[in-house]
Amino acid sequence: MFTPDLMTLAEAVLARAQARGMTLATAESCTGGLVAALITSVAGSSAVLEQGAVTYSNAAKTRMLDVPAALIEAHGAVSQPVAEAMATGARARAGVGLAVSITGVAGPGGGSAEKPVGLVHFGLATADGVRHLERRFGEGDRQAIRLAATEQALRLLLDGLA
Repeated sequence: MFTPDLMTLAEAVLARAQARGMTLATAESCTGGLVAALITSVAGSSAVLEQGAVTYSNAAKTRMLDVPAALIEAHGAVSQPVAEAMATGARARAGVGLAVSITGVAGPGGGSAEKPVGLVHFGLATADGVRHLERRFGEGDRQAIRLAATEQALRLLLDGLA
């Protein structure tokens, strides 16, 4: 189901989290749970992954991750503030050491001049605060954008565990 490179990356996240005694959570929008699915494809993932939330709608982001509706209204779901709030909310709700969030425009429609197809915002919440990363994966097909975002989220987790 996943490429060998993605599986290797997920295994590295799992090994590093286990070595550090860290637990993880995911808050996913445009990836629809692919990050959590990839992590749980690795044996032993239950020792590390506490939970994954697929919060595709704005209401779900508010209800499940405590993202303020006013923040979404002010900046849009695909934005730095919302990605940061998603990660912070996931970490707090799950009671874990590290949480990653992903929100973006996977296409093929839904993009705009300001927020084109392929724009993805990531958040990484740790005990030290929250980090943001923005990537533009181009206007490739929907699946390619989702897989690229999944890989980036795993790399962000790996960096956060360094």
